[in-house]
Amino acid sequence: MTTDTDLPDAAASQTATPLPRHELYRVQTRIAHDADEQARNLHGWRQTYDQLTSGRFIGQLTGLHVDDMHVFRETTSETLRQTCEVQSDAYWFGVPVNRGATGRIDGCLIDVDTVALRPGGIEFELVTPAGYEILGVVVHGGILRRHAALAGHGDGDALIDRASLAGVLQIDPARKAQLCARLAHILAEGDAALATCARPQLHASVLDVLLDACGTTMDAEPLQAPSSRPRRRRVVSESRDYVLANRDRPVSVPELCEHLHVSRRTLQYCFEDVLGMAPASYLRVIRLNGARRDLCDASRGSAHSVQDVAAAWGFWHLSQFATDYKKLFGVRPSDTLKAAQTVRGEFRLAH
Repeated sequence: MTTDTDLPDAAASQTATPLPRHELYRVQTRIAHDADEQARNLHGWRQTYDQLTSGRFIGQLTGLHVDDMHVFRETTSETLRQTCEVQSDAYWFGVPVNRGATGRIDGCLIDVDTVALRPGGIEFELVTPAGYEILGVVVHGGILRRHAALAGHGDGDALIDRASLAGVLQIDPARKAQLCARLAHILAEGDAALATCARPQLHASVLDVLLDACGTTMDAEPLQAPSSRPRRRRVVSESRDYVLANRDRPVSVPELCEHLHVSRRTLQYCFEDVLGMAPASYLRVIRLNGARRDLCDASRGSAHSVQDVAAAWGFWHLSQFATDYKKLFGVRPSDTLKAAQTVRGEFRLAH
């Protein structure tokens, strides 16, 4: 197994790029100390992570890319709101590991007895609690269909169609345990995938247990979010858009209610259901996350000071901004800026 704990270049794009050829076919582990850094470590995805709970973020991603399949384990220390999208010709299977830790995908609950599915090319929202662990498989649609047909797993297209619908399946606990054990074994013993002859076997091994676990639920309806959830998700999403469009000043809850044409109680229900937090807390957190990203942009040569960034995000009391920032992220804003400038300097020396 190859372990890679080097921090990625902070100059990398938020949209992940394909792995270089020499990095394929080996297990890699990457440690992140920032939510956006964690998001960048998932290659082949378009996504943004917002940290919602207070604490110094630590994330770990252990993954293996084998041709048109990616198997990975992700752990995150803090509650996150994630907007995610996998490449358009692929499908994602998410397998929660923590018992008692419930996340939400597009308003539908996912727990240890479920598997989440999403097709590529369509953005979805994932909210995960603190201390979360999830196993994932991203596989090309053609490979998934072909293996389902050849291995006698029934109609592969039917399973893929389900990924385009609600996309949360309740699965048998015993088959779920087999699936988790197989994925964990692959991530622990990934060196076997380096041999050319072993790669098709690894594909088959993963898809057999994955389709076996999910295929047993084919006669059951996918778990659906309550009819009110789409509207609540839309209210939260439009709230975020409005805050980002008016980032240079703090948006109040009454102003947001007026803009969205909802009552204060409705707004409260929406945020508690979708994110598990109060609107006022989220409005502050989303601006703090934006300020953190701007401070990290110093690694790309942006000439920012802490005061400039704070003002750009409507934080006019610098000492209060520093206090709130440290409470949420566990570091001072000046520490974030200094770290980003250090990365920028090292990048210049290396090139």
